[in-house]
Amino acid sequence: MPRPRRSSGSDDEEDPDAEEDEEEPAPRRRRRPRPASAPHSGPVRRWHGSKDEEEDDEEGSGPGRGPSRFGPSARERHPVYWRARDSLYFEPLVAVAIVVVILVGLFAYTQNWPPVYVVESDSMQHGLNDNLGLINTGDLVLAQKVDTSAIVPYVVGLATGYSTYGEYGDVILYHPNGGGATPVIHRAIVYLAWDPTARAYNATELANLPCGTAANAVYAYFPTSGSPAECRTSDLSGTLELYHIGWQSVDVVVDLRAPSLGDHSGFLTMGDNNYAHCPLTCADQTAGISELVEPGWVIGVARGMIPWFGAVKLLIDGNATQVPPQSWQFMGLTVAGVILLAFGIHYALRVEGIETPLRKKEEDEAREEEEEESPDDGGGRARHWLRSLRLRRGEDDEEDDEDAVSPPKRDRRTTVTKATPDIHRRGRPRPRVRRNGKPPKSRGGDDL
Repeated sequence: MPRPRRSSGSDDEEDPDAEEDEEEPAPRRRRRPRPASAPHSGPVRRWHGSKDEEEDDEEGSGPGRGPSRFGPSARERHPVYWRARDSLYFEPLVAVAIVVVILVGLFAYTQNWPPVYVVESDSMQHGLNDNLGLINTGDLVLAQKVDTSAIVPYVVGLATGYSTYGEYGDVILYHPNGGGATPVIHRAIVYLAWDPTARAYNATELANLPCGTAANAVYAYFPTSGSPAECRTSDLSGTLELYHIGWQSVDVVVDLRAPSLGDHSGFLTMGDNNYAHCPLTCADQTAGISELVEPGWVIGVARGMIPWFGAVKLLIDGNATQVPPQSWQFMGLTVAGVILLAFGIHYALRVEGIETPLRKKEEDEAREEEEEESPDDGGGRARHWLRSLRLRRGEDDEEDDEDAVSPPKRDRRTTVTKATPDIHRRGRPRPRVRRNGKPPKSRGGDDL
């Protein structure tokens, strides 16, 4: 018995080639609904699409691109750049750099090398105690190289009001007798110019100052012993007396015929604390320390100081007996203050954000991992438990986010090509559907 055929005019007129090119709908992937009350047995797996989609996600989630459509990948990490201070050599190199910068700056200021000298005795102290702003034992003094004509002696400073370190005139550093002995740091009192022809000295800087028997006399000249005082300032070959010198207001007596002066021009020098040897041997030239200081022997003029820290060098050399006790106290307080200031600046800058968030995050994670690896005490176990709670809360949040995001829909008119994802080639075979508009082939005896 022949089977009935269903035909349609429109179907009979269809082009067979057009039917072959017609696209077949792709099957939809069925997803098993998840129970609403299912307990969380572990972290939710990420939904994976085809290989092509995974490659697109990896290309779109690189540095400088937007996030992946399926959320951030586990392999994605923000770059944490290396910092110089992470190196073990950072602190020593910084310390050396600071020292070098300080020394270069001091050399540029003083034009001398070395630029600083340690005061090794109490010859410049004003008393037994440490007086800030004055030169004390253990201080570091900057020796600035200046022209000899720029040095201001005590008698000139007395007339003009110029003073340094608590007294009139300049404090100079010089080599005794021009040799390589330890430099001496004393105050210049007066400059004596040697006249080889008359074999006498000229002290022109004493002119216009009160002299002789006048009130507040500064100097007096005695040609011979027992002669009356004169106010002469040239052709001096007798005895020169200077009155009310220094903070102790002592009298200085200089025999200009003494061979200890050296028969040459130079500065008469004296320490501020040498009043105990006055009046006859308070000056360096009358005490046998040095001859008159020639300009070529002068290292420099004291122009600034760093208090107390030279005492460390004296302590190492075993010559710190004359350092005032207050110097050690002030130095200790200064060191403690500098350390506290450094820590304060460091933490203040960290609060203000000098630490990058990425670096801080990495450091916090590393610290937590160390605590998790060694939970020996109760505190470690508690921190480990809190860490696990935070992780579980983060996993729950990820699960909720993934449930809220549905996978992208596919176009039903997608053709099956070589680039078709492998998901269509696995699992249940695709059913083949025969078109109704095309008549079936005859099978011999079926037709009547």
